[in-house]
Amino acid sequence: MPRPVVAHLGDRPPTYAAEPIALPAADPAGLAALTPDTVLEGAQYGGYTLRAASVRGDSARFRGEARRDFLLTARFGTGPDALVLIVLAGGDRAAPGAAEAAAEVCRSVAAAVGRSQERLSQDIRDGRREALRSGLQRLTDRGYGQLRARAAELGLPEDGYTAGLRGVLLPVDPGCRTRVCFGAGAGGLFRLRDGQWRDLDEPTPTPAPAAPPAPPPAGFRFRFRASVARPGDTLLLCSGGLADPMREEEPLSAELAARWADAPPPGLAAFLADTQLRLKGYADDRTAAAVWEA
Repeated sequence: MPRPVVAHLGDRPPTYAAEPIALPAADPAGLAALTPDTVLEGAQYGGYTLRAASVRGDSARFRGEARRDFLLTARFGTGPDALVLIVLAGGDRAAPGAAEAAAEVCRSVAAAVGRSQERLSQDIRDGRREALRSGLQRLTDRGYGQLRARAAELGLPEDGYTAGLRGVLLPVDPGCRTRVCFGAGAGGLFRLRDGQWRDLDEPTPTPAPAAPPAPPPAGFRFRFRASVARPGDTLLLCSGGLADPMREEEPLSAELAARWADAPPPGLAAFLADTQLRLKGYADDRTAAAVWEA
């Protein structure tokens, strides 16, 4: 049986090799902070299958730099009221605090979602989209408020300690097909339906609160979308390292559509190979989570 391979698109291969070259430097007193090159996650509940991956970019692999993207998946609650949360974040690879900021905002928002799981689950079941939008915006604003406070402590500008965030809430109940997506900053949200991709990452049209508890930095306008999934849909949320080529390079979106449309969800290894499809000029970390609807 053939193994999944990391392929490249276009006439020329990217500058860097397809596999890791150098490891990041390690501090004997800070080994708990080491970040693995690649993280994989998956699950299956009700009518959907989840695949998620976060991988060091080709440039970081060559230079021996740590992965700056962060991926967190969690299930909150039990039984049909439980929620699956996927949050991912990516920062500017030139910013010194990008990796720490990505991890901090993911954990902060995930913890807040977990504490609000019962209410969020009920709002999803009842179709209270405005309550969901305002609630998730408050949680996201607070997460960015913590990043801003931490940047001040470190003596960094706001844009030196921040990260683009994308998240999705998935009910475990197979009778509820509502998918709730949210985020701010760089990244992307796409839907594959009937073989065609649609970019769903428009900013929310609803005005922000007059006095949010801790507004995100400029350029990090809150994004929100709650919709009912159709059988056969594939929802893809990703950091900027994958969102940018998805928007700018038609061969990549076409290849993923060909691989994922009218096909069963890939296994973890195959999903990793799919999300690592390489193009010259795109060497950043890539983090992606995809949800296949039965």
